[in-house]
Amino acid sequence: MKTFVVLMGAPGAGKGTQAKRLESLLGLPQVATGDLFRANLKNQTELGKLARTYMDKGELVPNEVTIAMVRERLSQPDCESGAILDGFPRTLAQAEALDELLMEFGAKIAVVPFIHVNQDVLVGRLAKRAEIEGRADDNEDTIRTRMQVYESETAPLLNYYDNRGLLVKVNGEQSIDEVSADLTAVIRQEMIS
Repeated sequence: MKTFVVLMGAPGAGKGTQAKRLESLLGLPQVATGDLFRANLKNQTELGKLARTYMDKGELVPNEVTIAMVRERLSQPDCESGAILDGFPRTLAQAEALDELLMEFGAKIAVVPFIHVNQDVLVGRLAKRAEIEGRADDNEDTIRTRMQVYESETAPLLNYYDNRGLLVKVNGEQSIDEVSADLTAVIRQEMIS
């Protein structure tokens, strides 16, 4: 049975860290849209060139291009048993497109773990990360704006998956190891049932 996991959480919740850990623990590849964009741009694929035309104008890359990149990635041999989706979907339209895509592959989403972290904790984490990475543009105001955008785009997704009985909330304020243990338990439970 193919196991597709949609890992959700606000910026700074630890999705990337946890997805990498889950990748080795569960033997499922991490599919992160940020990585897909970078790879397509670097390799100058047709999708990368198309994405660049929007990015160069300062516009958001349309859903169709993002979805095409995800389709291409999920059709690779290492995704035969499923994948951990990190950073996709971000909108309701992308979630619906993902459902259609997985139906084409004869698969579906097993579980949607939501790494929940209080907003003040997230702001602190992101500010610290910005400081470590030397990103002067990531001040508290910018970070709070990113949080508002995330909330407005992602809140409908949480409801969408919750209404389908797929959403499972995980406390993201625990240690990295405790979050990993909770996520692994939640996903393994869904793989069994």
